[in-house]
Amino acid sequence: MTHVRTLILGASHWHAPLYARAIAEEHDVIGVSDDDVSLVQELADGWGAPVEADWKKLVDLPNVGLAYVFGPHEGMAEKCHALIERGIPFVVEKPLGTSLAELSAVRKAAEAAGVPATVPLVQRDGPTDRWLAKAGRPRYQRTSFIVGPPSRYLDNANPWMLDPVKAGGGCLANLGPHFVDLFLQGCDESEVQVESRLSSLLHNQAVEDHASLIITTPQGREAIVEVGYAFPGSPLKRYCSFTSVGEAGFASVDSDGKASFTALNGATEVDTIDVDSDPLYDPFVRNVARTLEDGFRGLPTLAQLEDVMRPIWQAYDDQPGGNEHA
Repeated sequence: MTHVRTLILGASHWHAPLYARAIAEEHDVIGVSDDDVSLVQELADGWGAPVEADWKKLVDLPNVGLAYVFGPHEGMAEKCHALIERGIPFVVEKPLGTSLAELSAVRKAAEAAGVPATVPLVQRDGPTDRWLAKAGRPRYQRTSFIVGPPSRYLDNANPWMLDPVKAGGGCLANLGPHFVDLFLQGCDESEVQVESRLSSLLHNQAVEDHASLIITTPQGREAIVEVGYAFPGSPLKRYCSFTSVGEAGFASVDSDGKASFTALNGATEVDTIDVDSDPLYDPFVRNVARTLEDGFRGLPTLAQLEDVMRPIWQAYDDQPGGNEHA
C-alpha cells in the first residue's frame, strides 16, 4: 500500500533526511512533530505537511495509517504505546527506549493488539550483509564500525545523543544494533552471552565513544563487534571493516568497499561494494510501503530488536555502576 496517511514524530532526528525522498514518494504525510518545530520546517514543507510541537495532537488525527517514530530514545516507548492504543502501524528507530524493559513492554503491547511494527535495521540484506553471506552461516564474525566524533550530534541538532539519560547510551546503543543483528540473523540464533568493554577516554563525554563486544552463542559461534565515535570529522565519514568465517569459506569487506571471498578450495573472488549505510534508508521506506498491508512481512520485527538489544543493554549493566537498563 502506498500514499497512506502518515505521521512523522520527532523529525529532527539525523536519520529523517535519509528517509525524506522515499517518504514523499510513498506516503501521504499529514503531520510532522518535533519539540523544536524550526528544526523540521524544511522537511515538513518538502512533504507538504503541517508541523506540530506536541506529537500527542497528531496521533489523534483521523484515519492515520502509519507513523514513523524518531526523536530522543527516552520518549520513544511512550509514542509507540500511544500508536498501539490507536491501532496505528509504526516504524520505530532502534533502540526503542533506554532499557530492555521499555522495548519488551512495547513489543508485548503491539503483539497483543495486533499492531504491525518494524525497525530500520538497514544493514540487513545490504551489500555488506550479502557479501558476508558468501561464507555461509558464520562461525566467527568480526565487525569494526567507527564513525565521526560525538560533536557531530551537536552540529546536526541532536545534542540529546550525548545525554545518557535521554539516549540510554552512546556509540554502542546507537551503532551496535545493526551489527549484532547481522550476526544473529546470519547464524539464526537469538540467545547469546556477551563480554564487553566500554570507554569514554577519547572524548570524555558522559556517553561512551568506544565499545567492544564478544558475543557467543550456546553452540560456540562468536562475533566481535567494535563500534565507536573515534573517527575524525571528515568527508570519509567512517572507518569500517568486516570478516566472516563459515562452512563455505572466508569473506571480508574493507572501508574502501574492497570485498574478498576465499572458498574452501582456495579460489578467491574479489569485488568492490558500497559500504555507505546512508543509501540503505531509501529502499527500507519503499519496503515499508510495499509490505504495510501484510504487517511488514519480511522486515525486522520488535521481537528481533529485543534479541539484539538484550546483549547490548547487558553490556551496559556489566560496566562499573551499571544495572540501569534492566
